[in-house]
Amino acid sequence: MRVCVFGAGAIGGHLAARLARGGAEVSVVARGATLAAIRERGITVVARDATFEARPAASDDPAALGPQDAVVVTVKGHQLAGVAAGIAPLRRAGTPVAFVMNGIPWWYFDRHGGPLDGTALPAIDPGGAVRAAVGVERTVGGVVYSACTITAPGRIEVENERSRVVFGGLDGTVGEPVRALAAALEAGGMGAPIVPDIRREVWAKLVSNLSNGPLCLLSRQGLAATLRDPAALEAARAGLEEGVAIARGLGIALDVDPAARVAASRSTAHKPSILQDMEAGKPIEMEAMLVQPLALARMAGVPTPVLDLLVGLARSAAEATGQYRPAA
Repeated sequence: MRVCVFGAGAIGGHLAARLARGGAEVSVVARGATLAAIRERGITVVARDATFEARPAASDDPAALGPQDAVVVTVKGHQLAGVAAGIAPLRRAGTPVAFVMNGIPWWYFDRHGGPLDGTALPAIDPGGAVRAAVGVERTVGGVVYSACTITAPGRIEVENERSRVVFGGLDGTVGEPVRALAAALEAGGMGAPIVPDIRREVWAKLVSNLSNGPLCLLSRQGLAATLRDPAALEAARAGLEEGVAIARGLGIALDVDPAARVAASRSTAHKPSILQDMEAGKPIEMEAMLVQPLALARMAGVPTPVLDLLVGLARSAAEATGQYRPAA
């Protein structure tokens, strides 16, 4: 099976290495120091279950990699519109494109089945660039659980015991290529369940990111250090409850125990990706992860006073460093 991972950051590099370990013929779209490192030394993953290497084909030109049986997109939300056209040369008829990204995805209301079915989210997909380049019919949702850090170009350390990526079709169904993709990940040591309701999975992860991300960005510390403070701990709990309420307002009933979820966050020193990006001086993934969820809260009439404060402060911090510009 030929699989291209578009974006070889911490998550993309980890997925590419697992796919290669599972027997897939893997390529990656990368650039800069990461591209140079992968071409020279491949990708090294240091995880709890194993330390291993993979040597995928790598290019900054998607057309050079040719048509694939599946494409996995792992770029940050703010990069998506800029890479949309580059996905086209990787597809042939029937090639699924799985968007494994954080936050509210551009396709959220497509094939939704409710009164908002087909509603576009221009803050996530400006000008409909991804919709035009890929098409809803080829799109697959993905939610990843993997605490990864790039320690050097091409070298990824994984903190959690068992990583997984959850796949789901926008209408609840997937084809054989997605099942083969999931099987390759499983063979490579990463869980890859396929679920009938991918939007539920989006919210199951997002409700934690909504509060933990801003808190860690503001404290400039990882989860365990940030949540040692009682006020931060209470804010995390309250923000998580508001996130669950937003999901409920959109018709998603989550079985989440806020106290247990916050306790789990306290047990890891991991730095959320938005803090890693701030420390690295990179643009921060604000719209999909933080801003759009609150826009949906307003759409659903759900009050979010704690999240409004946390996200507002995080936005101000990111704007002050020049790492975030609000969508026009």
